[in-house]
Amino acid sequence: MMGYYVIAGIIFLVSSYVSNKLKSKFKHYSKVHLQNGMSGAEIAQKMLDDNGIRDVQVISTPGMLTDHYNPRNKTVNLSQGVYNQRNAAAAAVAAHEVGHAVQHATAYNWLTLRSKIVPAVGIASKFSNIVIMVGLALSVGGSVFGNLVFLIGIILFAVTTLFTFITLPVEYDASNRALAWLEDANMVTREEYNGAKDALKWAARTYLVAALGSLATLLYFISMFLGRRD
Repeated sequence: MMGYYVIAGIIFLVSSYVSNKLKSKFKHYSKVHLQNGMSGAEIAQKMLDDNGIRDVQVISTPGMLTDHYNPRNKTVNLSQGVYNQRNAAAAAVAAHEVGHAVQHATAYNWLTLRSKIVPAVGIASKFSNIVIMVGLALSVGGSVFGNLVFLIGIILFAVTTLFTFITLPVEYDASNRALAWLEDANMVTREEYNGAKDALKWAARTYLVAALGSLATLLYFISMFLGRRD
């Protein structure tokens, strides 16, 4: 299992670096105040209006970087700072989350696919690690049943890995929609646009690191399984 801990350690270090960089970027661009004076909530509402979306509500949610779009109740949930603040970081986040609402309204293929597999991912993420560990314990000594349990755990983990990669085009597309609208609607100056773009770039990298980390772990488990069969 030493290889697993090495991979986990590397993933943790890279994730921590990207996460800290993201927080630093948002802190920096939170100081770049919007010349139009609009808050994140107002930015989100205007983007919804400009896209003809009338059935989505913009609401405030507790926490930091807790912003998300909920397709079930059609709400753009903005953290309290983003909801109230009037800066490049808030504009970027608010427009990004509305980007997801636009995806939903236009039946964006990758978002539709991701939504369909959410129930399966919920089950897989809950049980994959447990099943893998049980399978490893039972497979000591070459137990066929243990190897089967291990394989089932790997399949469950593969489902969660697939989800992380399906998430990538969803997140990148939402950012592209956000940046295009901010520019086309003349919502930001060039400096503000560059700040929003940089902030969203680092936000996207958190999803990329998660996907690559999940893939590396999956490949390690597969190599273990094949090694035990030999």
